[in-house]
Amino acid sequence: MLDAHDPLPLRPTRVLVAGVSGSGKTTFAARIADALGIPCYELDALHHGPGWVPRPEFLDDVRAFAATDTWVSEWQYTARGVNDLLPPRAQLVVWLDYPDRIVRARLWRRTLARSILRRELWNGNREPTLWKLATTTDPEENVLRWQAKTLHRWRERMPAHEIEFPHLTVVRLSHPRQAERWLATSLRQPDQPTNERSAD
Repeated sequence: MLDAHDPLPLRPTRVLVAGVSGSGKTTFAARIADALGIPCYELDALHHGPGWVPRPEFLDDVRAFAATDTWVSEWQYTARGVNDLLPPRAQLVVWLDYPDRIVRARLWRRTLARSILRRELWNGNREPTLWKLATTTDPEENVLRWQAKTLHRWRERMPAHEIEFPHLTVVRLSHPRQAERWLATSLRQPDQPTNERSAD
């Protein structure tokens, strides 16, 4: 497993961003895609149909972009078939393993802003009202409770994922400052030179 200071063994063209809810996976994935000049696919937008009903085309859509040569996406929906599609094709995983206090504060700010402003998310869906957030105990319907339930999931599961997908290069970024440094340096370096000599 690499950290923010380690050079990448390749310039990636298929990248996953892992992390708990509130770590900023979607935003960071978009920034990686911009730095590399390749497409970014947001899994939440593909998964959530109107009324928060899962789209039946979700896995077909993921399968379609996974088969292409260039993409960035989030590593989530693992229990819904994504693990069979994205990790086997990815080259690099960027793991946003930030301190709990940071991801908790980020998620609270994001959720409250979306709820108060009634901002549309995907396919007409909006964050629940403050009252529903305060009274709903089902983690599937309350992202704040979902985060509490899954806060340490990646720390528990990443070692097993490394064994299951040994071809993946995993970069662990333990603070947003590290993430900024890594994004500013690692992805903007030119491709590493090969050992082959140019033909005369």
